[in-house]
Amino acid sequence: MLEVIAGNRGQMCPTVFSALTRYRYEVFIEQMGWALPCAKGEEVDQFDRPDTVYVLARDASREIVGCARLIPTDRPFLLGEVFPQLMGDTPLPSSRRVWELSRFSSRRSLMHRAQSAPCWHDTTWFMRKVIGVAHELGARRLIAFSAPGNERLLRRMGVTTRIISQPQLVDDLPVVPFWIDIGRRPRALAAQRRSC
Repeated sequence: MLEVIAGNRGQMCPTVFSALTRYRYEVFIEQMGWALPCAKGEEVDQFDRPDTVYVLARDASREIVGCARLIPTDRPFLLGEVFPQLMGDTPLPSSRRVWELSRFSSRRSLMHRAQSAPCWHDTTWFMRKVIGVAHELGARRLIAFSAPGNERLLRRMGVTTRIISQPQLVDDLPVVPFWIDIGRRPRALAAQRRSC
């Protein structure tokens, strides 16, 4: 069983946040090959601020196996500041009821490809936890951008998504922005508010 914790950097033990930056480096830099400017072994950017909310999944040995970053769109957020062209003709959101979801990962899917059913279950479960945390924060909609295949996977998980504009190339790969509708009631139980 996975443990899910949520909170901002100030609510986390420094060791947990440090483990998060190492996890993100392993996933996004080493495994996925993203060309991000960061120190070796730590992936952080200008959107990892004191007000940023993180949702983490940890296994029985307390190793991080999943992460997500949530930022309200009434403050600077990744899509709005770095990739606004992906929105096409659609205006960028700026609301406490719309949050950006970024840096989502479930390492169990990357580590255990042979066990696809348990990995699918864990990733779906974790995504629902992330949506539940966003709902608790007051979000009624999330905005995200990713490869088109990831948006389709979310729909297969039962997440209500809607593509905003046509895919565009980022670093020679197609990327599409999309809404994730949360609605009026949470779709997941709240995450535990543990810090360590």
